Parts: sequence; C-alpha cells; structure tokens
Amino acid sequence: MKLISWNVNGIRAILKKGFADWVSEEAPDILCLQETKARPEQVELPLEFGAYRDYWSSAVKPGYSGVAVFTREEPRSVQEGLGIEEHDQEGRVLTLEYDDFILVNVYTPNAQDGLRRLPYRMEWDQAFREHCATQANCKPVVFCGDLNVAHEEIDLARPEANRMSPGFSDEERAGFTELLGAGFVDTFRHEYPDLSDAYSWWSYRGGARQRNVGWRIDYFGVSEGLIDRVKNARILPEVMGSDHCPVGIQLS
Repeated sequence: MKLISWNVNGIRAILKKGFADWVSEEAPDILCLQETKARPEQVELPLEFGAYRDYWSSAVKPGYSGVAVFTREEPRSVQEGLGIEEHDQEGRVLTLEYDDFILVNVYTPNAQDGLRRLPYRMEWDQAFREHCATQANCKPVVFCGDLNVAHEEIDLARPEANRMSPGFSDEERAGFTELLGAGFVDTFRHEYPDLSDAYSWWSYRGGARQRNVGWRIDYFGVSEGLIDRVKNARILPEVMGSDHCPVGIQLS
C-alpha cells in the first residue's frame, strides 16, 4: 500500500500546476493533503480523482488551513478533529480507521513569528499526542502530515541560525520527542538515520529551494509495531507546485 502526504499550500492553486497528472502517475492508495485552504464544495476535482473516496476537514475561517484524505479503500470510520472544541476550529486533523491500522492526517499549528503562538502550540502537541496514543490502544497508528517542526539539527540546513525560530524551538522539538516517546517511529529517520540535506519545505525567499536551504517538517510516523511493515520511506523534492514537497511510505 502506497501512502503519500503533501502540504499543497492551496488545493485550488495546485490543481492548476499539474497536480492531477502527478496523482495519476504516482497512483497512491492513500493521499493525505494539508493546507487545502478550501471546502470540498469549492473544489472541482478532475477525473483522475474518480478512483478515490475523499474526506475533508475545513477551517471555520475561509481559505485557511484544512486537511483532506483521498483513499481507494473505504475506511471503517472517519473522525474530524481531536474532539476538543478549541483545537477543532482550523481543520487540522482527520482520523480514518482501516482494517489493520488507523491513519491520522495532521496539519500542526505554526508557533508563528516571535513564538507568539507557542503556548497554544504546546497545548496542541499534548492533545495530538494523546489522540494518537488513544488510537494506538485500538490498532497500530500511521500519522502523517506537516508537523511544523524540524526535530533534530540534521533536519534543517541552518540549525544555529534558526535556534528558537518557529519550528525549531526547544519546546517544539521536545514535543516531537515526546510524541515519538509515546510509542511511534519517524519512518524516514529510521531508514536514513544519518542522511543530511533531506528536506521537505523551503522558504520562497532567496532561492532557498534551488540552493536546498530547507527544513524537514513533513513526516510519516508509525506505531513501533508497524515499523517492520514500512518500506521505501522517501521524500520527493523533485515534485513542484508548493513550498513543500510530498513525502511517502510503502506499507506491506
């Protein structure tokens, strides 16, 4: 089973950039999107999406945030949000139950300039960790998406210059460590423990992508008991259309 996750930075925009052709060529079994910035009724999906069932969680605020999952296999159940009102206004989580695992698609809030939203981010991280751990009590979990944190120094091009920047604060990094400590594995780093210069997001400023001055903030994490089923953890930096690139795994 091929799973791909991508922060598309606006699904309506990326549909004008060859997105449907890429989906047809890549043919994932499950495609998780973040930052869709649209409600489903605002999006006219091309024929290439006819093989998929689609599920959406959209923000109350128009044109903001949002996640979606396109899946060939019908899930047993679908849950929007975390079940906590203060966290469920921005369309950031979809949880789909399949026969032998539970998928959690997430778009984690950014701590924002000056870390002004860091206190909320810490509350979010705890709630998301508890959600994943609760789901894992039922079945193994696969979580994926834009986690908005570079976990270790190897996960961004300029760690010293970005210390305590949004996405690389001590608190956010510790939050991701706690998430893994709740029984999950970062699939890419498990497969490539020492691989540097592997990033999934680049600023639009200063030709950062061309120079590969990036951050790895998009992840697939799995329950420890699933790691032996994970093959081909990968990042696809050659795929354009967003300031992020897709990431993926194969699940046997």
